[in-house]
Amino acid sequence: MRAIVYEQTRRVGVHDVEDAVLEDPTDVVVRVTSSAICGTDLHMYDGRTGAEPGLVIGHEPLGVVEQVGDGVSLVEVGNRVVIPTHLYCGVCFNCVRGYTAACLRVRPGSFGAAYGYAGMGAYRGAQAQLLRVPFADANCVRVPGEPFDDREDDFVLLADAFVTGWHATELAMMQPGCTVAIFGAGTVGLLAAYSSLLRGAGEVYVVDYIPERLDKAGELGATPIDFTDADPVEQIKEHRRRAGLPIGEEQMDGVQKGIDAVGFQARDRHDPARENPTQVISDLARLVNPTGHVAIAGVYVERDLHPAPEGSADGHLQVPWATLFNKGVSVNFGRTHDRRYTTRLRDLVVAGRAHPGAIVSHHGALDDAPGFYDRFDQRADGVIKAILRPNR
Repeated sequence: MRAIVYEQTRRVGVHDVEDAVLEDPTDVVVRVTSSAICGTDLHMYDGRTGAEPGLVIGHEPLGVVEQVGDGVSLVEVGNRVVIPTHLYCGVCFNCVRGYTAACLRVRPGSFGAAYGYAGMGAYRGAQAQLLRVPFADANCVRVPGEPFDDREDDFVLLADAFVTGWHATELAMMQPGCTVAIFGAGTVGLLAAYSSLLRGAGEVYVVDYIPERLDKAGELGATPIDFTDADPVEQIKEHRRRAGLPIGEEQMDGVQKGIDAVGFQARDRHDPARENPTQVISDLARLVNPTGHVAIAGVYVERDLHPAPEGSADGHLQVPWATLFNKGVSVNFGRTHDRRYTTRLRDLVVAGRAHPGAIVSHHGALDDAPGFYDRFDQRADGVIKAILRPNR
């Protein structure tokens, strides 16, 4: 089969690799119809997280079941399925409590695993023609319709991007009518904004500096904030004051909920060519109102092979804890426990209430992947979310 393989820093290629096959009775093999490129793939692409040459990349697949192991009872050949990023057994202590991203069985000696992800187990990635799915009864989420129908883009985003955007709103303890600021207008940031609006947020601000991303945030119904124009905290506060603060909230011109959808590769707002991994949390500490909530959905790594001057090789960063403490602001972190949300969000798509595929910007074959990676990494040519069609 053909697959996208990490070759070296800032270089991926299309390689012929061994076909995915059944290895355990609880496995299935899926023929992938769509596989998305994710911002976290860029962490490996940039040589930051220790990916080894030869790694098949990708963790956002949608496809059709082609082979089924003898121990599988809920999935059949021909089923159309989306596969969540994080593998899980479904029955360990963490899984049964809903913490599927911390499964205790999929990575012996540690917890949690993902497809095609450095340091997250030996599972080959999904930017390939075929994918082996372990613990298939738990990990395959059935979706209706036929490959390449008008919901293909919506369904593939259930593998990671939409559920992560929704998870960010859960971490932020989103409530109807609240005000929220999201830093980062990549896929997760945009879908966090979209999820906030679906959940009834009163005001949603999205902070970034890439024009195409800010335009997309506006199309979704959020207020775009370009941090190169001025301090984004002051821009949001001024916007709120100008619009008129709610009765009783006149002393609190910040927001109630803040979401970091960037992570450790955040840009310094005074010089976007430089990284500043504490920029977003510092701004959120200033912006979020007393008793508010902050969600950290952007990735922070314990191993950064090429940290920024203000960064850290082992993830230790200086954070304004005193400001957060004095304000009584809660901070929630964590990978997405996919299975809490996939069925619920699938049903919103099926009901016509959610269309996360609106943020998809590009489609292509596997041969287009090296170019997509380069342009995505450079934030060039409007590449927001690229979807590969491995079998076309």
